[in-house]
Amino acid sequence: MIRLASLGSGSRGNGTLVDIGNELLLIDCGFTVKQTEARLSRLDLKAADITAVLVTHEHSDHMSGVAALAHKYALPVYASYGTLNSPAAARTSLVGRVIDAHASVQIGAVTVQPVVVPHDAREPIQFVFQHGSERVGVLSDLGHVTPHVIEHYQQLDLLLMESNHDREMLQRGRYPYSVKQRILGDHGHLSNEQAAQFLSQIIHPALKVVVGHVSEENNHPDLLQQTFAGYHNQVDHLEFATQSEGASWLVSDAAAASRPELAVLS
Repeated sequence: MIRLASLGSGSRGNGTLVDIGNELLLIDCGFTVKQTEARLSRLDLKAADITAVLVTHEHSDHMSGVAALAHKYALPVYASYGTLNSPAAARTSLVGRVIDAHASVQIGAVTVQPVVVPHDAREPIQFVFQHGSERVGVLSDLGHVTPHVIEHYQQLDLLLMESNHDREMLQRGRYPYSVKQRILGDHGHLSNEQAAQFLSQIIHPALKVVVGHVSEENNHPDLLQQTFAGYHNQVDHLEFATQSEGASWLVSDAAAASRPELAVLS
């Protein structure tokens, strides 16, 4: 059995849990220690249950709480060289183990595959986790989907993916022009349409999906429902994570049941 949950997802803080191969991995932490403890408690967990924290990039909604949580609970932290050597990491006194963005790393029996993504950070990466034939993907904070991303996110059991904004809503909104251009650019965030197009390229009937990193300012649940309406009957499960509540455990106990066998990542 493998599990995926969100502690909260959006521009005010992100944290994703992957429970795989007897390892409980936290991907990003944009919350205070107190907030993180409370959000973990909702899932019947304690911070001491976490095996390691993996950081995708240095933006505050993903990294601001990592150093304090890791220090309090003696948790190992993994991130790219660029992330660990960013000014933001220095400000929060973040110390961690460098991940080669182009090579897999083992955490216990779990193979962690970093995936380089186009985003306006120093060395941003996302992650695919594999244990035997079980595969979980976490993908957010990218301005466009590259062939490299499509290649690595095939044949997943569970996926948390970004669908950040509605383009028209963003363009009509109150953000400054420069911020709008950043979000809409090739190193910004995925729109609903881009996210749906990505899903169409990796979809299979056994896939379970959480859609996250949804902008509270530039998106709306009705727009998300419209965008993904046609996908509900093409995947096993699809739901939307929120900033305040995240998403409860999504469980796959029949890995690879409806997809071809896949070799362990190397």
